Order: sequence, then C-alpha cells, then structure tokens
Amino acid sequence: MLRAVETLAIAAAGGIALTVIGVPAGLVIGSLLGVAAAALAGRPMIVPETLTRVISVLVGISLGAVVSPETLKGLATFPLSIAVLALSTLCLIAATSSYLRFVHGWDAQSALLGASPGALAQVMVLSAEYKADLRAIAIVQTMRVVALTIGIPAGLAIFGLTVSGGLLARFGANQPASVAELAVLVVVSTASALVIWRLRLPGGLMFGAMIASGILHGGGFIEAALPWWAVGAAIVGIGAVTGARFSGTPPRTLLRFLGAALGSFSVGIAITSLFVLLLTALLAIPVADAVVAFSPGAQDTMMVLALALHLDPVFVGALHISRFLLVSLVVPILAHWLRRGPDKPQRERPPPTTRPTIED
Repeated sequence: MLRAVETLAIAAAGGIALTVIGVPAGLVIGSLLGVAAAALAGRPMIVPETLTRVISVLVGISLGAVVSPETLKGLATFPLSIAVLALSTLCLIAATSSYLRFVHGWDAQSALLGASPGALAQVMVLSAEYKADLRAIAIVQTMRVVALTIGIPAGLAIFGLTVSGGLLARFGANQPASVAELAVLVVVSTASALVIWRLRLPGGLMFGAMIASGILHGGGFIEAALPWWAVGAAIVGIGAVTGARFSGTPPRTLLRFLGAALGSFSVGIAITSLFVLLLTALLAIPVADAVVAFSPGAQDTMMVLALALHLDPVFVGALHISRFLLVSLVVPILAHWLRRGPDKPQRERPPPTTRPTIED
C-alpha cells in the first residue's frame, strides 16, 4: 500500500508540475515521466490491479462524456479509415521488424514481436511461448509508448494543431447537472464496462464504459460529467501505470536496447506519417485526430491523449480497437510461420520444453 501511495504521489507531482508550466497533455506526460524516472532510480513503483481497473472505467466515462450527436455523424467515414489503417499496420510491421532484424541483429520472431504496434499483453504471451527475447521486446514496446506519449503533444503543438485551454478547465466548466444523472452515468457505464470485460474484448473496461457514456451523452439522454478532479486523477493514474512498467529494469539494460527502441520508433513514425497524409488527403479528417488514431502505441494511453488534446474519442477509439484486432489475428500467424520457417521440414522444429529465461 505504501509503495502504491508513493507511486501515485510521484505521478501527481509530475503531472501537476507539467500542467502548471503549460505542457500539452501535461498530466499524463508528467505522471509517466515522474514514475518512470523513479522506477529507473530503483524505487518500487506499483499501481494495484484493482485500482488500474477503476482508472480504466473512469477514463472510459470521461471519453464518452465528450461525445455529441455531431460526433456520431462521423461514423460514416470509419470504413475507409480502417482500411487505410490496416494497410498502414501491415507496412509498419514489415518495415520495423526488418529494421530490428537487419540493423540490430534480432532473430525473426523477436523482431516481429518487437515491431507489433499495440496489443502488448498478447505480444508478451507469444514471446514467452516462442522463446523470444522477452526483455528486449518489453523494453522496445514500452519505450515506444513513452516516446509517443511525449512526442505527439509536442509535435502537434509545434504545428499549431492542439486546442488551447487545459483539460481540467474544460471539465471544470462541465459539472454534473444533478447527482441523480451522475449516478446513472456511473452505474450504467460501470455495468457496460464489466460486460465487455467479461467477454474478454480488448480494453474491455475502458471501451465498455466509453460506449455506455457515449450513448448517454451522444443521444442527449443526460448531460452529467465526472468532476474535473476525478478526470484528472484517472489521467494521472494512466501515466503512473505506464511509467511503472520500468520497475525492475536496470538502467544499463535500458541503455543496451536504446538504439533498437529509438530506431524502430523512427521507422514506425515515418511509415505512420505517410499513411496519415494519405488519409487526410482522402477524407476531411482533422490531422490531429488521424495522428493519434494511427499512432502505434498502447490503446489506453492513446485514448487518454485523445481526451487530453480535445480530439474525437469515437474515431480514435474505433481505429485503435480495429488495429488491436488486426494485430491479434495477423501476428500469431506470422510468428508461427517464422517459427517453422518457410523451407524447414516439420521434424526440424524443436518443441518448446522449458520456459524462457531473461538475461540482463
């Protein structure tokens, strides 16, 4: 409990500090950087699983609260956007895995799993099953999320694509219309989150809550919204969860894979940028929405960025969950194919008999 309190206190201090000095999406960036720095310094940073689930539900409710009837009218643009995203994802996996394999000497399976955008839990399960380099894959994946979380707001701000005004001020002006409406919002959204989570759908708690909250707000049934302090706490919590992934990682191990992480990140961003330009040329979609929707980061963190940067959460969420499903389908097939090898006979495949070990 004390470690969790320490983690959340560091996250809150970092988030508030960057928000005060006016950094875009300062709450999530500051909390992430604060907790990650403490973890790399040797502090045991922990966010309990139960609290993580509560945070996911609160973020989902907050995302749904910004949905409007006008937002729902944009659903017609999703099929073409998803098609472009699918092509972008396949190109990104091919280019990034090739970079890790031929520049940094990774084996084919580890390169594929390290290049997979999002779906980190599934990627780590496959890494263990196929005896890939767990530590290298985890570090490259986590550092990509961190780089995206910091880089996207900064990049959008440089090009004048962020919305002025702080996130807390935005929700501070949108207090719940009544306690009864707020109760309906929380109960219905939580129930929806639990149903989707029980069905084992990707990001079930957050997306389930967002769907219910979005329907209630987009349909004009309620006007209630979570108070600003609840939204801020949830966003700080997401930053803490992401930063805590560095717990137990020695700095020398991080430096060992720094080149692979930054290089693969650069390749991925180059591919993604080309497809963002293609999408915005084909459809009248705001560039900032397309950038966050196509960014190869964790779903929860990218959704929080969409909230913090005042973007369209329905569009961003639909594309991220679509990519999750695509990656969950394609990557296991490719990993199995690489394990066997296109020209290797069946008898040459050694059966997995021991669990993988992780070396610093």
